[in-house]
Amino acid sequence: MSLMAQGSQFAGSSAAPVPCQPSLASVGDYVTLMKPRVMSLVVFTALVSVMIAPGHIHPVIGFTALLCIAVGAGAAGALNMWYDADIDALMSRTSSRPIPRGRMAAGEALAFGVVLAAFAVGVLGVLVSWLAAALLAFTIFFYIVVYTAWLKRSTPYNIVIGGAAGSLPPVIGWAAATGGISVEPCLLFLIIFFWTPPHFWALSLVRAEDYARARVPMLPVVAGAEETRRQILRYSLVLVPIGAAPWLLGYAQALYGLTAIVAGTLMVMFAWRVRKNREGACAVRAAYHLFGFSILYLFVLFAVLLIDARLGG
Repeated sequence: MSLMAQGSQFAGSSAAPVPCQPSLASVGDYVTLMKPRVMSLVVFTALVSVMIAPGHIHPVIGFTALLCIAVGAGAAGALNMWYDADIDALMSRTSSRPIPRGRMAAGEALAFGVVLAAFAVGVLGVLVSWLAAALLAFTIFFYIVVYTAWLKRSTPYNIVIGGAAGSLPPVIGWAAATGGISVEPCLLFLIIFFWTPPHFWALSLVRAEDYARARVPMLPVVAGAEETRRQILRYSLVLVPIGAAPWLLGYAQALYGLTAIVAGTLMVMFAWRVRKNREGACAVRAAYHLFGFSILYLFVLFAVLLIDARLGG
């Protein structure tokens, strides 16, 4: 039986209705709804793309583009929490979110997410670029409909395919700055796309019981921890040349190339530790170390790409 077939047994229905209660939501709850940690990474990768794009973008237009991308990411986070309220309530990592805790009605989150999405796409289109607005709209749609409502509950490859949504911000930023799409933002897309599986699978190794309880077919639940470790190592190995591709293809200077190779090698080393440590506290520690380093990896790669582009003129 294929992993896709095995994963289908975990498919669930849409979010269960939450009893209507007076709203107790605070400003902090609405901020939480927008997933600020995810938003910060989205904005940073889009910012780097805007900054390295050819030509000149007016600072006000650039700020508007980044604001709309941030708001769009927040909208996707809010709509994700609305739809996933049923499984969030079953997982220790997400049970304290506003809807499962009863501080916010599901309808509030839905309305908040829809308003944010409409604002972000509309303003980006009118003031910056309709191509960038269309890409932002597609990203929100893909994250909510394709990933959250379909893939997440039906296949262990949810993160692999669904990772396309989180990989698009550099493309949106480039389109906002130039009005078009070229090879460079596509390379940035590929870096994030191949980075996403080992990043999330490292966490899912530790949270496998949570996902199983919520009937979410993450790879460790469906295929087991051993197969997940193999896949983490494979994706990490592929990530090394993908991460260095902007330099290998002549779009970045030697500083970026050296950083990409060193950071990619370290990523493989952390993945190898996950592969070798299979039991007990050592396995948990290795998975957490890879998860933490993967965030640093992406931040350093994009930061050095920006520095490299500035130094190289």
